[in-house]
Amino acid sequence: MTPPILYQSTRLLIIDKPAGLACHAGPHSGASVEDFFPYWRRGHDGPWLAHRLDTDTAGCLAIARRKTTLIALQAAFAAHTVQKTYWAVVRGVPHDSAGTITTPLSKQTDPSGWRMVANSRGLPAVTDWHVLARGSGRALLELTPGTGRTHQLRVHCAGMGHPIIGDPVYGTAAEGLCLLARRLVLPLDPRVEVEASMPAHIRRALQGGGIFDRLEAV
Repeated sequence: MTPPILYQSTRLLIIDKPAGLACHAGPHSGASVEDFFPYWRRGHDGPWLAHRLDTDTAGCLAIARRKTTLIALQAAFAAHTVQKTYWAVVRGVPHDSAGTITTPLSKQTDPSGWRMVANSRGLPAVTDWHVLARGSGRALLELTPGTGRTHQLRVHCAGMGHPIIGDPVYGTAAEGLCLLARRLVLPLDPRVEVEASMPAHIRRALQGGGIFDRLEAV
């Protein structure tokens, strides 16, 4: 089955990427978003990924169907005029209701693999966060990245002492990574705004913390 489509035009697709689906075809077996490109192709060119999500992150993913749209979106991402909003279920409940994380990040490689780490000499990374709902031993956070570093939200949440539930690298592995690219606003003409649905594994994580029933709208 092709991923659900949140928005479609002759120049752009935005899909609701399932958790576990890689963006690019890789050395390991398994489906990727690129496998579906033949179904979405128009003419002889494209489509192209306008940005990327981690394999285990679900939610809004933009795919350009025209080269002019790709160039426009690449410029918008570089200028930080694209609005990206994420939801994450984290372990523990932050004491404050909101804050900003500005910890620089760099890539660290060792025999077991690689990961991103806090490093004062690393690349700048900024994440705004606030608590949407609190539960028993966990909370639902809304995260707004000001930069687009690899694993930024995962490392920043872990660094504040509240790793994202299901994160096998920066927390503890579980049923699935509870990180959702919830909302995407693209500064095109006309403006495009979409919201992704909440995956079943995130709903279960919310229910496990007694959070789900407290949310007015999910």
